[in-house]
Amino acid sequence: MTLDLPLFNLREFEQAARDRLDPVHHDYFAGGAQDEHTVRANESAFAAINLVPRILRGAQPPALEVGLLGCQSAMPVLMAPTAFHRLAHPEAELATVRAAARAEVIMTVAMLSTVAVERIAEEARGVLGDADPKLWFQLYPQPDQEFTRALVQRAESAGCRALVVTVDSAALGRHERNDRNDFHQLPEDIQCENLRGLGGSDSGNVRRVTLSPEVSWRHIELLREMTRLPIVLKGVLHPADARLAVDNGADAILVSNHGGRQLDTTPATIAQLPVLADAVGGRIPILLDGGVRRGTDVVKALALGADAVALGRPIVWGLAAGGEDGVAKVLDLMRFELDNALTLCGVSTPKEITRDLVLLPGQASC
Repeated sequence: MTLDLPLFNLREFEQAARDRLDPVHHDYFAGGAQDEHTVRANESAFAAINLVPRILRGAQPPALEVGLLGCQSAMPVLMAPTAFHRLAHPEAELATVRAAARAEVIMTVAMLSTVAVERIAEEARGVLGDADPKLWFQLYPQPDQEFTRALVQRAESAGCRALVVTVDSAALGRHERNDRNDFHQLPEDIQCENLRGLGGSDSGNVRRVTLSPEVSWRHIELLREMTRLPIVLKGVLHPADARLAVDNGADAILVSNHGGRQLDTTPATIAQLPVLADAVGGRIPILLDGGVRRGTDVVKALALGADAVALGRPIVWGLAAGGEDGVAKVLDLMRFELDNALTLCGVSTPKEITRDLVLLPGQASC
């Protein structure tokens, strides 16, 4: 499947994906918890923030590259971890990682990917040649420490360069769309390949993920003892937790409400970002996901304290709409829009984006 439609923005990709996906699978990807207030708020909160550009700055053409935890990315836009890509396209995560490698951006491989991380890394190397793939690995910390250790070792052996630890999932949020569709397990021919043969199971067995309220800061400490990889805590929303993340040795935080898929009515991530940035105080990098649909959204996030943003659903929409070409087009659009937005704001690099370039709701002036 290739992209055969003239699509001009990320929202058009969502409609194209809806037209091609099984409606049950579309609902799985698009849906959120309960009334989906947070799903909608993530996008609408960006629209409520104004940009206040500077003029006559004599700026150079934008240079978008950023360094994150030892990885260079061609722009401050990463791929967030999203599960079950094979539901969107038969080439699944292989198509996604080829597009990421071509665009020279970081892909975060989901623990629940439908292609094993080793195979994903191999596919990336096929595009990059001798260069190391820009891969991070997302992990749900497990009460079974040997299971967690086996996953970490698998990610390390594949060449992943950071662990993105999802910390907002003490339980699974209730998705009423999935309930209505009776969609609670994968088709028989699709498996979570990273969980195959781990934790003492035989090679043909796929372990089940355990979400537990017993997971605590102690599990992050144990994880730090297991690996030298940088650890990113994904799902931080409260400023007290942001400070604890720094105190407990996290290398970065990812401001995230799980795309509105866990606890409904949590604040939009962009609305919560400034207080978290103040809590961190520049001691570690801050990433953000949730609702990013335009290059101007990226500028707003960087102005309010993020070092980069991550795309979740738009990557899936690109994959469903046109496989590798669709994902590549999503990334190309974001690069073009971000370049354009920086130029119009009078800045040349992401580092030059400052808080005075945005006007928040209710704020009288910058």
